[in-house]
Amino acid sequence: MTERSLASELPIEAVVFDWGGTLTPWHTVDTLAIWMAYAVVYDPDGAQALATRLRDAEETAWAAGRDQHVAATLDGVLRAAGVDPDQARHEAALAAYELAWEPHTWTDPHTLPLLLALRERGLRVGVLSNTIWSRDYHERVFARDGVLDYIDGAVYSSEIAYVKPHPEAFTAALEAVGVRDPTRAVFVGDRLFDDVYGAGSVGMRTVFVPHSSIPDHQRGHGCRRARTRRRPHRHRRMARWRSRQGVRSDTAPRGTAQTCAGVVPG
Repeated sequence: MTERSLASELPIEAVVFDWGGTLTPWHTVDTLAIWMAYAVVYDPDGAQALATRLRDAEETAWAAGRDQHVAATLDGVLRAAGVDPDQARHEAALAAYELAWEPHTWTDPHTLPLLLALRERGLRVGVLSNTIWSRDYHERVFARDGVLDYIDGAVYSSEIAYVKPHPEAFTAALEAVGVRDPTRAVFVGDRLFDDVYGAGSVGMRTVFVPHSSIPDHQRGHGCRRARTRRRPHRHRRMARWRSRQGVRSDTAPRGTAQTCAGVVPG
């Protein structure tokens, strides 16, 4: 038996999930409108200009994550746009910003039964998210949706130096769920580069959820837009995996997916 086939026979200890587009449904978000909600509270007279600076600062932060795999924080984005998060009006502006994001953060209704099924099978559950938001924010979202208690470990890139697909992000996630052997953990995500390629590069097993329309500017180097046909064998494998967990399987529609080749995480 080869090393690869032996690894495939080892029992799974944990399943680690991406957040946006995986545990939440994919949404196309107007980030300028989101930042406008912040700006009109923080600086009513200069709201349009401030919202544009904030949008641009966030895009710069995500571009650095895409190209150099370095993490960013909300505080860093605000300061780059000339905002002082220590000012009293920031708290009210932040509340408006979070309220504007709320419709896009609801957990997929299939998530709770899936996590319960994994727990019943003795599997640990983890989350690894590329995010500028704090742990406190994410935990409030998970608590709101009734799933926080079913997550055994979580890593948010805002707390570490790197984002997916950097190996250190996945290593941190494995540590968070107490798994030493990466071949005994599965990573589930909606991005072929950040999630599937990144997790596979450290030896984790992977499940691709092809339901998100990833914008071109968010794709990693070596990824290109490709029109995909249905791949019955892939979806049958995914359906069987979900069926074993006791969760209804959804067939992925014909659509756009990423393809990646020859990319090495930085």
